[in-house]
Amino acid sequence: MTRQSSSDLASPDVADDAAESPGGGNSPAERRLRRRGRREAALLAKARSDVVELRGDDLADAPPEGAGTGQDGEARREARPAPVGPAGGRRRAVAPVVPTARPRRRHWLMLGSFVLLVLLPGIVAGWYLYSRAVDQYASIMAFSVRSEDTRSALDVLGRLGNLGGGSASTDADILFQFVQSQEMVARVDAQLDLRSLYSRHFETDPVFGFRPGGSIEDLVRHWGRMLRIAYDDGAGLMEIRVLAFDPDEAQAIARAILDESTRRINELSAIAREDTTRYAREELELALERLRQAREAVTEFRVRTQIVDPSADIQGQMGLLNNLQGQLAAALIELDLLRETTREGDPRITQAERRIEVIRARIADERGRFGGGEGRAGEDFATLMAEFERLSVDREFAEQAYKSALSAYDAAVAQAQRTSRYLATHIVPTRAETARFPEREKLMGLTLLFLVLVWASGVLVYYSVRDSR
Repeated sequence: MTRQSSSDLASPDVADDAAESPGGGNSPAERRLRRRGRREAALLAKARSDVVELRGDDLADAPPEGAGTGQDGEARREARPAPVGPAGGRRRAVAPVVPTARPRRRHWLMLGSFVLLVLLPGIVAGWYLYSRAVDQYASIMAFSVRSEDTRSALDVLGRLGNLGGGSASTDADILFQFVQSQEMVARVDAQLDLRSLYSRHFETDPVFGFRPGGSIEDLVRHWGRMLRIAYDDGAGLMEIRVLAFDPDEAQAIARAILDESTRRINELSAIAREDTTRYAREELELALERLRQAREAVTEFRVRTQIVDPSADIQGQMGLLNNLQGQLAAALIELDLLRETTREGDPRITQAERRIEVIRARIADERGRFGGGEGRAGEDFATLMAEFERLSVDREFAEQAYKSALSAYDAAVAQAQRTSRYLATHIVPTRAETARFPEREKLMGLTLLFLVLVWASGVLVYYSVRDSR
């Protein structure tokens, strides 16, 4: 069997002619073989072009004539790898030429900026924290605002209305702002002289110390640095950490804050109690004044008419009138008997008739006092009775209004006492035994992290500007 040359195999025409020779078939297997032959021919053609390019490079890099002869040249030729051809033969591997990496000016500038912006400030910060910063002691206390609300178990709506915390949570929010306010700083400064406590180490530690002679605004700003408040608005719990250069001073400041907070909560509770009972007390005072006026009107009526109780006086007058009616009836009977048993002109009949007239006149007079006649004060009993009844109704209404107002006031006072707020301290101000502040490791790590971020940001900005040019 004769071997075909690489040029015959690489020619697509020869491959197509051999595949489509008269002896070739048209079955699917034969068609696949023809397609494969065409692909291999194309690959061989590409490989042949690569070999030609490599040969040209070898000729360009070959040494001059006479060089490489002898044993050294033979050793170099033997050590040179044989080229790998596309048909499985050996061809020469050419390594890319890479220049040696050398530091440039921008690299030295980057290193210098790292030393200047990161290492030096970090060393200065570490030196200050571990050699100049004065130890600080922490006093911790915790409290909450509670309410003496004693609702019954059946007061479901009231309990549902207070699911969000109610007024106690509002008072806790007020207390949270009050502890950080200038008023609190001024009160504690008046008790303990905060300026001298915080400025004692200013010459040694000017970063964490207070500048002597600073204003109240400067003291409030420094107070925010020495005070940390953790507040849970859902439960109303508040934890306060106070820092000072001495453990006893830190505990004293914490106690002063607790006392002032208790006083403020008591003031808020008194204000709320006053607001709750104010309207009820005003209604009670108004009802009392109305009752006083009604009773004075009744007293004036009794003094003017000289009648303590017109009803009793009328009852007496009615008794007298009934007695006169009885006497009149008896006199009429006696007159009838005299007329039947005596003759006309008998003086006894005249006397009986005279007696009957007097009784009738008295009855008419008594009846007139009830209607249009005059009483003791020159007024008829009907007018006096109407006036007395009006005054009595006013007095009774004033008495009922006073009783209702008094009950409402008592209920308001009881409600205000049940809903009064107070400060419940569950952690009293502690006294530290070890100085845990300032947190040097934490501050040092944060400082280095910040410096590295600043330096890296600057480098990224520099390279972005450099690449955009």
